[in-house]
Amino acid sequence: MVASMERFDGSEAWTNAAPPPTIAAAGAGGSSAGAAPPERPGATLNQDEIDSLLGRPTAGEYPGIHSILNSPLVSYERLPMLDVVFDRLVRLMSTGMRNFTSDNVEVTLESVTSVRFGEYLEGVPGSAMLAVVKAAEWDNYGLLTIDAALIYSIVDVLLGGRRGTAEMRVEGRPYTTIERSLVQRMVQAVLADLSAAFEPVSQVSFRLERLETNSRFATISRPSNAAIVARLRIDMEERGGQLQLLLPYATLEPVREVLLQMFMGEKFGRDPIWEAHLAQELWSTEVEMTAVMAERDLPLVDVFSLQVGSRIMFTVTADCSVRMHCGGVPMYTAKMGRRGSHIAVQIEDRIPKTEAER
Repeated sequence: MVASMERFDGSEAWTNAAPPPTIAAAGAGGSSAGAAPPERPGATLNQDEIDSLLGRPTAGEYPGIHSILNSPLVSYERLPMLDVVFDRLVRLMSTGMRNFTSDNVEVTLESVTSVRFGEYLEGVPGSAMLAVVKAAEWDNYGLLTIDAALIYSIVDVLLGGRRGTAEMRVEGRPYTTIERSLVQRMVQAVLADLSAAFEPVSQVSFRLERLETNSRFATISRPSNAAIVARLRIDMEERGGQLQLLLPYATLEPVREVLLQMFMGEKFGRDPIWEAHLAQELWSTEVEMTAVMAERDLPLVDVFSLQVGSRIMFTVTADCSVRMHCGGVPMYTAKMGRRGSHIAVQIEDRIPKTEAER
C-alpha cells in the first residue's frame, strides 16, 4: 500500500513536524495521487453546526433544547387582564403594607413569567417560607413565597427595630413561633389585597391554608404543569425582600375567558343589537303543536302484520288528558273539546322538564 501526502495549496509535502491534513491510500493498480476528502451526507452536522442551531451548551445543558421542550408552555401575555390585576395588587399592597407596618413601604412589580411548577420549586431557596393559599370560589391553590430577607425585615419592623439598620440574620436555625406568627399576619394582609385586586375580574377570596418551610410539602400541582409567577419587591427604609406569587393555570381556568379580554367589558365580537333583533324574531316564529291523545307500544311482528282494516284498541275515554308536543318534546297537558265546527284542546298544565326528558 502506497501513501501519498499533499497540502491543500498544492505545494510540496508537509514536514514531519506537521501532520498531513489528507491521507489517500491506493492499492494495486490504484492511483497514488492525493484524493479529496469524501463528501459527508447532507444529514450529518458537525459540532459547530449543532451549537449554532441549539445554542452553546452551558453547565451541561443546551439552551436550544430547553427552549424546544418548553415551547408548549403558555405565555402569561395571552391573559392580558392579569396585567391589570397585578397593577391593582401593587397599588393595594403599597397602602396595605403601610397600614400593616406603620412605615414607609414601596412595592414594585419586578417581573411576571410563565414557568413549570417543578422547576419553580427546585429554585426556591431553603431559607424561604412558603404559604399555601386556597382560592375558595375557584376550588384550587396558589403559593406565596417569602424570602429570608423579607422575613427578617418584617420581624425587625414589627418588633420596633431602628430604621436604617440592616436586619440581623441567624443562619442554620428554624424560624421561631413569633417569626412564623408575624409572617402569617403579613400573608393574610397580602391575601386580602389579592382578593380585592381580582374583584373586577371575579369575586374570589384567598385564604391561608398553612405555612411550610420545606418546598416538598408545598406541592400543589404536578411538576410539569404550567404556572404564572409574579415577583414583587417590598422595600422598607433600606430593608426589604422579595415576595413571589405563583398561580397555576389550572387555578385561573374558571376565569380564563375574562382574563383573555384586552379590556374590561369586552364582548368578543358579540353584537347586542343583533341579539335583540334575534330575540324579537324568535317570539314571532310559528311552531307546530301536536295533540297526542294516546300512545301504545306494539311488537315489531304485530306492526308488520297490520293490514287495511286492522284495528288498534286504545283504553282512553273522552275525559282523558291530551299531551301537547312541540318538535317531539312534551310541553303541556290539555283537555279535548269542540269549538264550533272545529276540534279544540284546552291547555291545563305544563309538563315538568324532568318528566318531559323521560
